[in-house]
Amino acid sequence: MLGSTATIARSTFVESLRQPVFLVIVLASALLQILNTWISGFSMGYSNVPGEVTGDNKLLFDIGLSTVFVCGTLLAAFIATAVLSREIENKTILTIVSKPVGRPSVVIGKYFGVAGAMLVAILLMTVFLMYGIRHGVMSTAADDPDQPVIFFSFGAVALSIVLAGIGNYLYGWSFGQTAITLLVPLSLVGYLGVLLLDKEWAFQPIGTDIKPQLLLACVSLAMALLVLTAIATAASTRLGQVMTITVCAGVFVLGLLSNFLIGRHVFQNEIVGMVVAAESADPADDTFDRPGDEWLILLKQEPATEIAIGDLVYWGPAPNGAALNVPPMTKPGEGVDITNRLFTEDVAPAVVITDINERALTIKQIGHQGVPVRRAPSPGDFVFPRATSLNPIALTAWSVVPNMHFFWNVDAITQAKVVPVTHTLLAAGYAVALIIACLSVAVILFQGRDVG
Repeated sequence: MLGSTATIARSTFVESLRQPVFLVIVLASALLQILNTWISGFSMGYSNVPGEVTGDNKLLFDIGLSTVFVCGTLLAAFIATAVLSREIENKTILTIVSKPVGRPSVVIGKYFGVAGAMLVAILLMTVFLMYGIRHGVMSTAADDPDQPVIFFSFGAVALSIVLAGIGNYLYGWSFGQTAITLLVPLSLVGYLGVLLLDKEWAFQPIGTDIKPQLLLACVSLAMALLVLTAIATAASTRLGQVMTITVCAGVFVLGLLSNFLIGRHVFQNEIVGMVVAAESADPADDTFDRPGDEWLILLKQEPATEIAIGDLVYWGPAPNGAALNVPPMTKPGEGVDITNRLFTEDVAPAVVITDINERALTIKQIGHQGVPVRRAPSPGDFVFPRATSLNPIALTAWSVVPNMHFFWNVDAITQAKVVPVTHTLLAAGYAVALIIACLSVAVILFQGRDVG
């Protein structure tokens, strides 16, 4: 099975590269990255938030990554239907299934071949995106273009096309496959040259223009496109090209809207406010796990919901109330005087508000033992008046629908928030689970498909 799967994957990979639409979409993405440097100048180059991209380049990166996403989605649908749906319609798939090759091997081999071609396309589109980020936005007509970027990027494309044309004319090589095969090393060598030279053609350290967070965002986007490739493979076992593209577009849009349509109904809570400063009332003790421990919290704005002294307080990193750092607690009874009887046996462990002064809150651990909080409140946390409740129906629907927001890190990068590597690893695990699920559906659909 492994041998036949590898053979099918290899032939599918080559066939995908030979598809004319492959080269067209890759070059269209490169052209759009050029146009993005002209149409992204809206912030006049000003920015109050430092980061790997600033000013107009924030919008440039957002539009540029969106360009890669859309082009990749279209490409996945086109080449998946070309290597599977079209073969089923033309009956050429019979040459494979008539041999002692299991249908699961056909589906899995086709997917890995298409996925390999998609990785080549994503690599090229990412390189051209990095060219665009290095060049930067042309905010005014007086801005000087980045000559090394123009020379190396256009040179790589022109040289690959010319050599592919010569190879096609003299030796009959596939023009598209040859052009893509040459464009990969030429564009990477060109980008290396861009990293070694500044805009004035002077040598610079190679790490000057390397942006790790942007590369992590591109890796996450590649995972999303591989998931869409699996969806396209599953759809193409039963549907034609137009319907497969429609399904991919629908999943693409629904995946981007899943947080708004479904996710916001999963966790139910009310935000009191966002913490901008937090410190222990005792400078010598910064813990918050024992009865009597007290912390001072400053909110960004006055409390958004009505709160009073004696109310419970919860906090966590997410504005929807997920992953709270405080376990469920019982509110002190009406007859409990929290200012005097704090630590008696009849007072349940809790974290309560003991003072309110506009945006400033004082919270304290009360009860005969401390509440096992995960950590004390810190800037960036969100404060809530109660434990978060879950909607099981919405949670199930939210889990089933592929959530593309897990792979979309642009918002964090443009706000100068660090995207940890652990998030990328978790997204990779989520992508693998989705791919396995989609391929399982594809195998089931193809098993019962009449190809005779």
